[in-house]
Amino acid sequence: MARPKPDLPAVAELRALIDRDGRLAVRVTPGARSEGVDIVDGRVLVKVRSKPEDGKASAAVLGLLAQALGVAPSKVEMLRGATSREKLFRIPPGA
Repeated sequence: MARPKPDLPAVAELRALIDRDGRLAVRVTPGARSEGVDIVDGRVLVKVRSKPEDGKASAAVLGLLAQALGVAPSKVEMLRGATSREKLFRIPPGA
């Protein structure tokens, strides 16, 4: 059985939350039943199925965030929060 596609917000909505330095703060829920990116009260919430072990959840978040932004995962850089639910990413302008 194929996995359902993750729920993703409009790219413009997500890009509006990136600050002028290209940073995007994200709150992560690892081990979720379904994957998706949601915007609630101006905060980005990312749910991934991966468990928070050996960086699997962080890698899944990076990939899902890149997919939601319509960029290659190599363009998204994690600045802070490798072992935390609160993560900070850098998205280069024009990417």
